[in-house]
Amino acid sequence: MFLLRFATVLALICGLNLARAEQLVLLTENLPPFNMSASGNNFARDDHVTGISADIMRAVCERAEVDCQLILRFPWQRVYQQTLDDVGYGLFSTARTAEREKLFKWVGPIASNDWVLFAKGGSSIQLASLDDARRYRIGGYKDDAKTQFLLDKGFEVQTALRDNENVHKLDRGQIDLWVTSGQAGRFVARQEGLPNLKVVQHLHAADLYLALNLQTPDELVQKLQKALDSLRAEGVLKAIEARY
Repeated sequence: MFLLRFATVLALICGLNLARAEQLVLLTENLPPFNMSASGNNFARDDHVTGISADIMRAVCERAEVDCQLILRFPWQRVYQQTLDDVGYGLFSTARTAEREKLFKWVGPIASNDWVLFAKGGSSIQLASLDDARRYRIGGYKDDAKTQFLLDKGFEVQTALRDNENVHKLDRGQIDLWVTSGQAGRFVARQEGLPNLKVVQHLHAADLYLALNLQTPDELVQKLQKALDSLRAEGVLKAIEARY
């Protein structure tokens, strides 16, 4: 009888540990239309986090039968570091760069993001190549992959803690060009009252991923990837994108 009770308790403990292993906290930031707070604030949780990538993450977690909590916070540097440090955490939407490759485990791609240089709509700036941009003042978002892309090529970039600050700098003439996402940049600029932008240079088309803490079990990573792949094959991802 004792052995039976012991085995039952042990099974319950193992079951609880397994359940805990199937829970994730997925962190994100305001990067519309991929992930954003429904209220526009810099903090949101679960159903109040919306956007293409957020909706895809919900569908993936549901399909994989993983309990995922979505939390949107500011700034990006904070949620990035928390995902690096804490087991059970993930981060989206994240560019999978060579510098980040070995820092996380990856699920994706969940969406695609165009990297561009914007000028004001009435600007006379024309670039024959990316090197032509070196003579202009460029603004970017601190610790963002798009900003780092230019820094790695030897460009000088004025960085801001909030990407919407670059909209106002561009409008006031404090910068000439803004390195950002084609989709997200236009969305943010409209919100800040600067709807008229023009793309002067396409930089890169970057796939966006879910980055998971390195201690995430491989079995869980594979389960999430399989769920994402099946949803893509069924056309669910395209249907989600079409809503935005």
